[in-house]
Amino acid sequence: MSKNIYIYLTAFFCGMSVMAVELSATRLLAPTFGTSSIIWTIVIGLIMISMSLGNILGGRSADKYNSMDRLYALIWAAAIYIGLIPFVGKYIIILSVTIFMWVSPDNLVVSGSILSCLIIFSIPLVILGMVTPYLVKLGITDINKSGKTAGEIYALSTIGSIIGTFIPTFITIPLVGTSKTFLIFSLILNLICLYYFVSKRIRLAKSIISSVIILALTVIPFHDSYAFWKQNIVYEGESKYNYLQVSEDSKSVILSTNVAFGVQSIYKKNSVITNLYYDYALMAPLFMKNVNFNSSKDVLILGLGTGTYAKQLKHFFPNVNTDGVEIDPKIVDLSKKYFNLKDNEANIYINDGRTFLNTHKDKKYDLIMVDAYHDITIPFHMSTKEFFALLKESLKPDGIIVVNINIRSKKDSQINDYICQTIKSQMEKVYKCELNNSTNTIVFASRDENSLNFFLNNSESIEKQNPLKGISEYVKANLTEINESKLVFTDEVAPVEIMGQKVLDEIVANELESFKNELNSGKGFWDNIMQYLR
Repeated sequence: MSKNIYIYLTAFFCGMSVMAVELSATRLLAPTFGTSSIIWTIVIGLIMISMSLGNILGGRSADKYNSMDRLYALIWAAAIYIGLIPFVGKYIIILSVTIFMWVSPDNLVVSGSILSCLIIFSIPLVILGMVTPYLVKLGITDINKSGKTAGEIYALSTIGSIIGTFIPTFITIPLVGTSKTFLIFSLILNLICLYYFVSKRIRLAKSIISSVIILALTVIPFHDSYAFWKQNIVYEGESKYNYLQVSEDSKSVILSTNVAFGVQSIYKKNSVITNLYYDYALMAPLFMKNVNFNSSKDVLILGLGTGTYAKQLKHFFPNVNTDGVEIDPKIVDLSKKYFNLKDNEANIYINDGRTFLNTHKDKKYDLIMVDAYHDITIPFHMSTKEFFALLKESLKPDGIIVVNINIRSKKDSQINDYICQTIKSQMEKVYKCELNNSTNTIVFASRDENSLNFFLNNSESIEKQNPLKGISEYVKANLTEINESKLVFTDEVAPVEIMGQKVLDEIVANELESFKNELNSGKGFWDNIMQYLR
């Protein structure tokens, strides 16, 4: 193989590896910090800084040494570092969280993700950033063709980056997971170096041993749990959209997505009542006229999850017909395998919620539940006045919308105010119910001016032995009407994640203060860490 062809291949595969590592980085951080645009911004920003620094260092090193031996030794070091990430990355992340629990609890998510990203990814990406300018220096043998050579090297690096964007997202992460993805691209870089070292007969033992070890780790199955502190995980995997974790105990099966703790869906083995926000959303049908538990209603759930709300509706209102929209097909698979979701409980559509509304405008619903989340917040395109206008079009004249807003703090109600008032800008009557001992707020919205009276009358008819009786009494006592519509999210401006992050910082800080108080009470440090993570 000629020198220039080998230089071009190196540019291609190093460019591919850079993007693969970048995309895999967000998935490695997701179980602890989520995958919001804030985390993406941090990852992209720090990686671009690392690459820029690498470009500078690579150019200077190439001018000083002009040595292919030195270049491939650097690539080999980056390959080894990337191969270690699956085994040390999660512990570095937990260490970062622990540090900022004490140093800056008010900004733990942002600070912790920055520190984690710096420690885990800056070194290999600085090295990979050195590659292209180094290759340009090595590849130019004719000054009259220097522009052509540099352009070809940068073009191949860019083409590799494009391919490296698609492979992890659509192939390796869904099929073999994030850890194996790191190993695959570590192996690719190792093999590039191995070929060079064999041709030059240098560093043969080290490069052969590292390639064999990484190949073995890539091929051999191994259990690598992100939530390594948990003992009851029955499934852990990844899809194109989410990190997925199912945990089970004697009473419940729980789905967590993109965070290694928390509840995104739940199945209670011996009870339909979950003691979570789903129970309060069951009050939505009672805001309609002449409703009883045998009423036949058409229901749409945007953000079906594993079907918690659909199962509850079918239990208490057996004649409902529910369409459930869920963007992640793997979550649907889990709903059948672990959460006992039956075919008669929901007609499932694999789609984005807003896209579904745009493509199914012919069907009208009595009840629409919005419970679609991207980490801690409603996706911005499902929080705007344009979205709620679509919902209104899909609603029957006497229908009801119920929205779960999952983040609320004592000091900052801005995001809740915006979402509630955005809904009010499209609906005649809007009521919110804030839940105790929870960050959830349930919002009920109707086009009918008499919806509150309908709820009061319908709730009175619930028998005392019905578990919904106590729930209806709570909702009745805690309803607040939304009368203003000054604060409105639009498709143009909807900073949902920024507002949500501010609230999350406060919630985390409050939780950590409680944690510190428990620590000071005399419990062991590790016991407290485990309790917090659970």
